Amino acid sequence: MCPLFLLFLGVLLPAGWARPQLPLLSLEMIDFVNKLNTTWTAGQNFHNKDSSFVKGLCGTILKGPKLPELAHDVEGIKLPDSFDPREQWPNCPTLKQIRDQGNCGSCWAFGAAEAISDRICIQSGGKISLEISAEDLLTCCDECGMGCFGGFPSAAWEFWTNKGLVTGGLFDSKVGCRPYTLAPCEHHVNGSRPPCQGEVETPKCVTQCNNGYSLSYPKDKHFGQRSYSIPSQQEQIMTELYKNGPVEAAFSVYADFLLYKNGVYQHVTGDMLGGHAVKILGWGEENGTPYWLVANSWNSDWGDKGFFKIKRGNDECGIESEMVAGAPLS
Repeated sequence: MCPLFLLFLGVLLPAGWARPQLPLLSLEMIDFVNKLNTTWTAGQNFHNKDSSFVKGLCGTILKGPKLPELAHDVEGIKLPDSFDPREQWPNCPTLKQIRDQGNCGSCWAFGAAEAISDRICIQSGGKISLEISAEDLLTCCDECGMGCFGGFPSAAWEFWTNKGLVTGGLFDSKVGCRPYTLAPCEHHVNGSRPPCQGEVETPKCVTQCNNGYSLSYPKDKHFGQRSYSIPSQQEQIMTELYKNGPVEAAFSVYADFLLYKNGVYQHVTGDMLGGHAVKILGWGEENGTPYWLVANSWNSDWGDKGFFKIKRGNDECGIESEMVAGAPLS
Protein backbone atom coordinates (compact mmCIF):
# COMPACT_ATOMS: atom_id res chain seq x y z
CA MET A 1 0.00 0.00 0.00
CA CYS A 2 1.12 3.54 -0.72
CA PRO A 3 1.86 5.63 2.41
CA LEU A 4 -0.43 8.56 3.19
CA PHE A 5 1.04 12.01 2.65
CA LEU A 6 0.14 15.51 3.74
CA LEU A 7 1.02 18.85 2.24
CA PHE A 8 3.09 21.19 4.45
CA LEU A 9 4.36 24.48 3.01
CA GLY A 10 4.25 22.97 -0.47
CA VAL A 11 6.28 19.89 0.54
CA LEU A 12 4.90 16.33 0.68
CA LEU A 13 5.52 14.74 4.07
CA PRO A 14 4.46 11.39 5.55
CA ALA A 15 1.16 11.27 7.45
CA GLY A 16 1.61 11.68 11.20
CA TRP A 17 4.73 13.76 10.63
CA ALA A 18 5.53 16.16 13.47
CA ARG A 19 7.92 19.11 13.52
CA PRO A 20 11.23 17.84 14.96
CA GLN A 21 12.72 19.39 18.09
CA LEU A 22 15.96 20.89 16.82
CA PRO A 23 18.56 22.69 18.96
CA LEU A 24 18.25 26.50 19.02
CA LEU A 25 20.50 28.31 16.50
CA SER A 26 21.81 24.94 15.24
CA LEU A 27 23.10 23.98 11.82
CA GLU A 28 20.53 21.16 11.93
CA MET A 29 17.71 23.71 12.14
CA ILE A 30 19.22 25.71 9.25
CA ASP A 31 19.44 22.55 7.12
CA PHE A 32 15.90 21.52 8.05
CA VAL A 33 14.44 24.88 6.97
CA ASN A 34 16.43 25.05 3.75
CA LYS A 35 15.62 21.46 2.72
CA LEU A 36 11.91 22.26 2.99
CA ASN A 37 12.50 24.76 0.17
CA THR A 38 9.84 27.08 1.55
CA THR A 39 9.55 30.86 0.93
CA TRP A 40 12.71 31.88 2.83
CA THR A 41 16.34 30.93 3.41
CA ALA A 42 17.95 30.25 6.78
CA GLY A 43 21.56 30.89 7.84
CA GLN A 44 23.71 31.81 10.81
CA ASN A 45 23.02 35.24 12.33
CA PHE A 46 24.11 34.55 15.90
CA HIS A 47 27.30 32.84 17.01
CA ASN A 48 27.79 30.71 20.15
CA LYS A 49 24.82 32.24 21.95
CA ASP A 50 22.55 30.48 24.43
CA SER A 51 18.77 30.64 24.55
CA SER A 52 18.65 33.09 27.47
CA PHE A 53 20.46 35.74 25.42
CA VAL A 54 18.27 35.53 22.34
CA LYS A 55 15.11 35.32 24.44
CA GLY A 56 16.26 38.53 26.16
CA LEU A 57 16.15 40.36 22.81
CA CYS A 58 12.41 39.61 22.62
CA GLY A 59 11.33 42.32 25.03
CA THR A 60 7.74 42.94 24.02
CA ILE A 61 4.85 41.92 26.28
CA LEU A 62 2.17 40.63 23.92
CA LYS A 63 -1.57 41.23 24.28
CA GLY A 64 -1.09 44.27 26.48
CA PRO A 65 -3.33 47.34 26.79
CA LYS A 66 -5.02 48.37 23.54
CA LEU A 67 -5.23 51.89 22.14
CA PRO A 68 -8.46 53.02 20.46
CA GLU A 69 -8.69 51.80 16.86
CA LEU A 70 -8.49 54.24 13.97
CA ALA A 71 -10.15 52.79 10.86
CA HIS A 72 -9.72 54.22 7.36
CA ASP A 73 -12.46 54.50 4.79
CA VAL A 74 -10.98 52.06 2.26
CA GLU A 75 -13.91 52.05 -0.16
CA GLY A 76 -12.68 53.00 -3.61
CA ILE A 77 -9.04 53.41 -2.50
CA LYS A 78 -6.49 52.13 -5.02
CA LEU A 79 -3.38 50.70 -3.40
CA PRO A 80 -0.31 49.65 -5.42
CA ASP A 81 0.80 46.00 -5.58
CA SER A 82 3.99 46.97 -3.76
CA PHE A 83 4.98 49.95 -1.65
CA ASP A 84 8.39 50.97 -0.28
CA PRO A 85 8.42 54.25 1.69
CA ARG A 86 12.17 54.63 1.13
CA GLU A 87 11.33 55.33 -2.51
CA GLN A 88 8.14 57.30 -1.76
CA TRP A 89 9.86 59.69 0.69
CA PRO A 90 13.55 59.75 -0.35
CA ASN A 91 14.25 62.88 1.74
CA CYS A 92 13.58 60.98 5.00
CA PRO A 93 16.85 59.14 5.80
CA THR A 94 15.56 57.44 8.97
CA LEU A 95 13.41 55.18 6.74
CA LYS A 96 16.64 53.44 5.66
CA GLN A 97 18.13 53.24 9.15
CA ILE A 98 18.69 50.01 11.10
CA ARG A 99 19.34 50.49 14.81
CA ASP A 100 20.82 48.11 17.41
CA GLN A 101 19.11 47.53 20.76
CA GLY A 102 22.26 45.86 22.18
CA ASN A 103 21.92 43.51 25.15
CA CYS A 104 18.54 44.93 26.18
CA GLY A 105 14.94 43.87 25.54
CA SER A 106 14.13 47.38 24.32
CA CYS A 107 12.57 46.44 20.97
CA TRP A 108 9.23 47.94 22.13
CA ALA A 109 10.97 51.34 22.48
CA PHE A 110 12.96 51.00 19.24
CA GLY A 111 9.96 50.14 17.05
CA ALA A 112 8.16 53.22 18.37
CA ALA A 113 11.12 55.65 18.21
CA GLU A 114 11.96 54.56 14.66
CA ALA A 115 8.41 54.87 13.29
CA ILE A 116 7.85 58.20 15.10
CA SER A 117 11.09 59.59 13.56
CA ASP A 118 9.86 58.58 10.09
CA ARG A 119 6.39 60.02 10.62
CA ILE A 120 7.70 63.41 11.77
CA CYS A 121 9.74 63.63 8.55
CA ILE A 122 6.91 62.41 6.32
CA GLN A 123 4.39 64.84 7.82
CA SER A 124 6.83 67.72 7.26
CA GLY A 125 7.24 66.79 3.58
CA GLY A 126 10.89 65.89 4.19
CA LYS A 127 11.75 69.27 5.75
CA ILE A 128 12.27 67.95 9.30
CA SER A 129 14.61 64.98 9.67
CA LEU A 130 15.53 63.87 13.18
CA GLU A 131 16.08 60.75 15.25
CA ILE A 132 13.71 60.28 18.18
CA SER A 133 15.52 58.89 21.22
CA ALA A 134 14.88 55.22 22.05
CA GLU A 135 16.92 55.91 25.20
CA ASP A 136 14.47 58.58 26.42
CA LEU A 137 11.52 56.24 25.89
CA LEU A 138 13.25 53.18 27.37
CA THR A 139 14.45 54.90 30.52
CA CYS A 140 11.74 57.47 31.33
CA CYS A 141 8.48 55.67 30.54
CA ASP A 142 7.71 53.88 33.83
CA GLU A 143 4.19 52.98 32.65
CA CYS A 144 5.60 51.26 29.54
CA GLY A 145 6.69 48.15 31.44
CA MET A 146 10.07 47.00 32.74
CA GLY A 147 12.60 48.78 30.53
CA CYS A 148 15.20 46.29 29.24
CA PHE A 149 13.09 43.44 30.57
CA GLY A 150 10.05 44.16 28.42
CA GLY A 151 7.44 46.77 27.59
CA PHE A 152 4.19 47.57 25.79
CA PRO A 153 4.30 49.24 22.34
CA SER A 154 0.88 50.86 22.93
CA ALA A 155 2.15 52.53 26.12
CA ALA A 156 5.22 53.80 24.24
CA TRP A 157 3.06 55.67 21.71
CA GLU A 158 0.83 57.01 24.49
CA PHE A 159 3.90 58.29 26.33
CA TRP A 160 4.93 60.20 23.20
CA THR A 161 1.53 61.89 22.96
CA ASN A 162 1.29 62.68 26.69
CA LYS A 163 4.87 63.42 27.79
CA GLY A 164 6.83 63.87 24.55
CA LEU A 165 10.21 62.47 23.53
CA VAL A 166 13.56 64.15 22.89
CA THR A 167 15.95 63.37 20.04
CA GLY A 168 18.80 60.88 20.23
CA GLY A 169 20.78 58.82 17.73
CA LEU A 170 22.72 55.57 17.80
CA PHE A 171 25.27 54.63 20.45
CA ASP A 172 28.28 56.97 20.51
CA SER A 173 26.80 59.04 17.67
CA LYS A 174 26.64 62.37 19.55
CA VAL A 175 23.40 62.91 17.59
CA GLY A 176 20.54 64.64 19.40
CA CYS A 177 19.79 65.25 23.07
CA ARG A 178 19.99 61.66 24.40
CA PRO A 179 21.72 59.11 22.12
CA TYR A 180 21.50 55.42 23.02
CA THR A 181 23.95 54.54 25.81
CA LEU A 182 24.01 50.74 25.48
CA ALA A 183 26.82 49.66 23.18
CA PRO A 184 26.16 47.31 20.27
CA CYS A 185 27.60 43.89 21.03
CA GLU A 186 28.69 40.97 18.87
CA HIS A 187 25.56 38.83 18.97
CA HIS A 188 26.16 37.77 15.37
CA VAL A 189 29.25 36.20 13.78
CA ASN A 190 32.58 37.01 15.39
CA GLY A 191 33.61 40.56 14.57
CA SER A 192 34.89 43.86 15.89
CA ARG A 193 32.27 44.59 18.58
CA PRO A 194 32.61 43.36 22.18
CA PRO A 195 30.86 40.05 23.00
CA CYS A 196 27.32 40.05 24.39
CA GLN A 197 27.22 39.19 28.07
CA GLY A 198 23.63 38.56 29.14
CA GLU A 199 21.03 41.28 29.69
CA VAL A 200 21.98 44.64 31.11
CA GLU A 201 20.12 46.80 33.61
CA THR A 202 17.93 49.58 32.24
CA PRO A 203 19.83 52.90 32.23
CA LYS A 204 18.58 55.75 34.43
CA CYS A 205 16.12 58.39 33.21
CA VAL A 206 18.17 61.56 32.72
CA THR A 207 16.10 64.67 32.04
CA GLN A 208 18.87 66.73 30.51
CA CYS A 209 20.62 66.75 27.17
CA ASN A 210 24.21 65.72 26.56
CA ASN A 211 26.85 68.43 26.96
CA GLY A 212 27.26 70.42 23.79
CA TYR A 213 23.72 69.86 22.50
CA SER A 214 22.14 73.17 21.48
CA LEU A 215 18.70 72.77 23.12
CA SER A 216 17.56 72.12 26.68
CA TYR A 217 15.73 68.86 27.49
CA PRO A 218 12.24 70.50 27.74
CA LYS A 219 12.77 72.48 24.51
CA ASP A 220 13.85 69.36 22.59
CA LYS A 221 10.61 67.46 23.32
CA HIS A 222 8.52 66.30 20.37
CA PHE A 223 4.90 65.32 20.95
CA GLY A 224 2.28 63.20 19.26
CA GLN A 225 -1.16 64.60 18.53
CA ARG A 226 -2.79 61.19 19.07
CA SER A 227 -1.87 57.51 19.15
CA TYR A 228 -4.01 54.59 18.03
CA SER A 229 -4.11 50.92 17.11
CA ILE A 230 -4.68 49.78 13.55
CA PRO A 231 -7.41 47.28 12.61
CA SER A 232 -5.90 43.92 11.64
CA GLN A 233 -7.38 43.83 8.12
CA GLN A 234 -4.79 43.95 5.34
CA GLU A 235 -6.35 46.91 3.53
CA GLN A 236 -6.50 48.96 6.75
CA ILE A 237 -2.81 48.35 7.47
CA MET A 238 -1.78 49.08 3.87
CA THR A 239 -3.83 52.30 3.79
CA GLU A 240 -2.22 53.47 7.04
CA LEU A 241 1.29 52.79 5.70
CA TYR A 242 0.51 54.42 2.36
CA LYS A 243 -0.96 57.58 3.84
CA ASN A 244 1.03 58.14 7.04
CA GLY A 245 4.21 56.05 7.01
CA PRO A 246 5.64 53.17 9.07
CA VAL A 247 3.94 51.61 12.10
CA GLU A 248 5.07 49.48 15.01
CA ALA A 249 4.01 45.83 15.16
CA ALA A 250 4.38 43.16 17.84
CA PHE A 251 4.58 39.45 17.01
CA SER A 252 5.62 36.06 18.39
CA VAL A 253 9.23 35.07 17.71
CA TYR A 254 9.87 31.38 17.08
CA ALA A 255 13.31 29.77 17.06
CA ASP A 256 13.52 29.60 13.26
CA PHE A 257 13.06 33.39 12.91
CA LEU A 258 16.51 33.92 14.44
CA LEU A 259 17.99 32.17 11.39
CA TYR A 260 16.29 34.34 8.73
CA LYS A 261 18.55 35.47 5.86
CA ASN A 262 16.26 36.36 2.95
CA GLY A 263 12.93 35.60 1.32
CA VAL A 264 9.49 35.81 2.91
CA TYR A 265 9.54 34.43 6.46
CA GLN A 266 6.84 32.13 7.74
CA HIS A 267 7.12 29.94 10.83
CA VAL A 268 8.39 26.45 10.00
CA THR A 269 9.92 24.95 13.15
CA GLY A 270 11.02 25.69 16.71
CA ASP A 271 9.49 26.86 19.96
CA MET A 272 8.04 30.29 20.68
CA LEU A 273 10.71 32.38 22.44
CA GLY A 274 8.83 35.58 23.27
CA GLY A 275 7.27 38.77 21.92
CA HIS A 276 9.17 41.16 19.70
CA ALA A 277 8.39 44.62 18.29
CA VAL A 278 9.53 45.93 14.91
CA LYS A 279 8.86 48.68 12.38
CA ILE A 280 6.63 47.79 9.42
CA LEU A 281 7.50 49.89 6.37
CA GLY A 282 5.60 48.63 3.35
CA TRP A 283 4.50 45.60 1.38
CA GLY A 284 4.98 43.61 -1.80
CA GLU A 285 5.00 40.14 -3.32
CA GLU A 286 7.94 37.79 -3.90
CA ASN A 287 7.58 34.71 -6.12
CA GLY A 288 3.83 34.82 -5.59
CA THR A 289 4.03 35.18 -1.79
CA PRO A 290 2.64 38.45 -0.33
CA TYR A 291 4.79 40.07 2.37
CA TRP A 292 5.23 42.96 4.77
CA LEU A 293 8.58 44.79 4.56
CA VAL A 294 10.03 45.15 8.07
CA ALA A 295 13.01 46.78 9.84
CA ASN A 296 14.48 44.89 12.80
CA SER A 297 16.66 46.39 15.56
CA TRP A 298 19.37 43.70 15.76
CA ASN A 299 21.98 45.61 13.72
CA SER A 300 22.48 45.48 9.95
CA ASP A 301 24.38 42.18 10.01
CA TRP A 302 21.23 40.28 11.00
CA GLY A 303 18.91 38.99 8.27
CA ASP A 304 18.78 40.93 5.01
CA LYS A 305 21.00 43.89 6.01
CA GLY A 306 18.83 44.32 9.11
CA PHE A 307 15.51 44.08 7.25
CA PHE A 308 13.19 41.13 6.73
CA LYS A 309 9.99 40.18 4.93
CA ILE A 310 7.17 38.29 6.63
CA LYS A 311 4.15 36.65 5.04
CA ARG A 312 1.22 39.04 4.65
CA GLY A 313 -2.51 38.39 4.94
CA ASN A 314 -2.71 35.41 7.31
CA ASP A 315 -1.62 37.10 10.59
CA GLU A 316 1.69 35.20 10.48
CA CYS A 317 2.98 34.87 14.06
CA GLY A 318 0.39 37.50 15.08
CA ILE A 319 2.10 40.25 13.03
CA GLU A 320 -1.20 41.84 11.97
CA SER A 321 -2.92 41.70 15.38
CA GLU A 322 -0.96 44.28 17.36
CA MET A 323 -0.06 47.28 15.21
CA VAL A 324 0.13 50.78 16.69
CA ALA A 325 0.91 54.22 15.32
CA GLY A 326 0.23 57.91 15.87
CA ALA A 327 0.15 61.36 14.33
CA PRO A 328 2.85 63.93 15.16
CA LEU A 329 1.80 67.25 16.65
CA SER A 330 2.41 69.74 13.85
